[in-house]
Amino acid sequence: MSAVDPVAIFRVEAGELLDQVEQDLLDLGHRLTDAALVDAVFRSLHTLKGSGAMFGFDALAAFTHHCETAFDRVRKGLAPATAELVAVILSAQDHMRALVDGDAPRADGDAILARLEAAIADGADLPVGAPVVAGGGGWRLSFALPVDAMANGTNPLMLLDELRELGPCTIVARTDTIPPLDDLTPTDCHIGWDVTFAGAVTREAIEDVFIFVMDDMEMTLAPLDAAADEVTPDVDLPPVTDVARADPVSVAAKAGESVRVPAERLDTLMDRVGELVIAQSRLSQLAGQDGGLALRSVSEEIERLAGELRDTMMVLRMVPVATLFGRFRRLVHDLARDTGKAIELVTEGETTEVDKTVVERLFDPLVHLIRNSCDHGLETADQRLAAGKPEAGMVRLSAHQAGGEVVITIRDDGRGIDRTRVRAKAEANGLIEPGAVLGDQELLQLIFAPGFSTAAQVTNLSGRGVGMDVVKRTIESLRGTIDVASIDGEGSTITLRIPLTLAIIEGLLVRVGEGRYVVPLASVEECLELSLEEDLRSRARSLITLRDQLVPFLRLRDLFATGTRPDPWQKIVVVSTGAERVGLVVDQIIGNHQTVIKAMSPLHRDVASFSGATIMGDGGVALILDIAQLVATGQSRDQSREERLRAAG
Repeated sequence: MSAVDPVAIFRVEAGELLDQVEQDLLDLGHRLTDAALVDAVFRSLHTLKGSGAMFGFDALAAFTHHCETAFDRVRKGLAPATAELVAVILSAQDHMRALVDGDAPRADGDAILARLEAAIADGADLPVGAPVVAGGGGWRLSFALPVDAMANGTNPLMLLDELRELGPCTIVARTDTIPPLDDLTPTDCHIGWDVTFAGAVTREAIEDVFIFVMDDMEMTLAPLDAAADEVTPDVDLPPVTDVARADPVSVAAKAGESVRVPAERLDTLMDRVGELVIAQSRLSQLAGQDGGLALRSVSEEIERLAGELRDTMMVLRMVPVATLFGRFRRLVHDLARDTGKAIELVTEGETTEVDKTVVERLFDPLVHLIRNSCDHGLETADQRLAAGKPEAGMVRLSAHQAGGEVVITIRDDGRGIDRTRVRAKAEANGLIEPGAVLGDQELLQLIFAPGFSTAAQVTNLSGRGVGMDVVKRTIESLRGTIDVASIDGEGSTITLRIPLTLAIIEGLLVRVGEGRYVVPLASVEECLELSLEEDLRSRARSLITLRDQLVPFLRLRDLFATGTRPDPWQKIVVVSTGAERVGLVVDQIIGNHQTVIKAMSPLHRDVASFSGATIMGDGGVALILDIAQLVATGQSRDQSREERLRAAG
């Protein structure tokens, strides 16, 4: 067992705190008077400062202290929450991330602190709100810590000492909730306390004592009333869920339900599960060939267990796309400031789950697509108003699951793609011949060509022709596809179709000649028979009629040049690529196969039509078909053949 590195744990938790700070700041930018958001940012900064100092990140603690102080002034009414303050703290949050990683230039921090001082100074002329002090010169505090407070490292005696340091006070312990000795757990906290402050103490000072445990504890705070002994609490701090108030033990149970596991351990476990699936496949094959009843029974049991383990492992690796979508709020916020445009980001389907590896690799492509929509797609406020549109442009980011794929859509309500400019630029770059006949989708797909850009000038956001070609390569490396749609004056839509996982898929095992291939089952719609007679009759056009619709098909034997005679009764596997339905002609359909995806060797990575390989139960190798690339290859061949026929004709 490897020892737990507390500094590594701090870095992970600091990253989560900074993510929360960023989201709260972005929300605050839309609701500058929301006191709850101001308090949330303050608490996160306070926690980060304290934790940083505890683990030796002194530079982080010192820098964060200034930001915390600024928000403390805001929540006390000494300074206003402004858009500039939010922007400065967002920059400060970026610097804090660099400090956590240990590579932040001090000059950057000094510049941010100078901007922060200016942002706070802007509110110096506002009426200064006095700190909230009880009218009668004191407070009555009643609090109870979470039942697992001591187990999590909180020392109640230290909290009581901090309260005493605030001023003269009387502390009385409440022991009525202590269980019988037989039921007592020594590490649980069952005592509550009533504290009476006789002197002038600010509410903020009392709250700050509990800053690290405030979210889970029970607490009431009210000013003393000199005329009566009983005090009616005028505030509950902080808001606590009913479940937490009713049953502190349930909160502890919830906290223990999640376990932090390094991503590489999940990857290692996924590899082991993949090897187990391969071994199980081989065992099933051997049991079916010459095994007795007992061996077949064991094989079936192992197959069931391996399937359940595989499914469980897949669920463990799935994460909601909310973890991805949330990162683009900051991007759009910064793009709006850089371009001077009013931009709203709307997200939908955030609960859709995808393999964590897919999520990680989708970030960069989506950054390029969103930047492109904001910079190229959306008009300026004046242009939108002149066109009868709302002043603020909208970028809508949505996700949903469709079979074994996740469909991610980036839609904007901007000017749309100028097809005339795209064609002119493509001809100028030599991507197409002048006057070449292209379908609409073929024309729009030219925006993903390397070095392609329709921008009139290069800016710090775009115009150099890099980015969109990276998007296409990344999506194709994920075995995904990209579709583009655009309406002049109404906007553009880019649709990404990505497999849910890159590790194990359900596949349809087929034979073409002597070779075996895997068709991803998520792409398969149905299977048909193709007699030799029908095959010969359809040689000219390669079309079949399926429920009164013409469906083109590709002969994999021709594409793969197997050199063997076709079987008398071939099969057609009808697959869907999202936009089209295509048939794949094979010699035999062997059946379903749990496919553990293995990367192609360096010598074969550039071979089109294949997205990977898998090891069969007999030790042989079957190639996994890349449906989108395969269809594109077939269409290119058909187009070339038709051009040759027209030229000969």
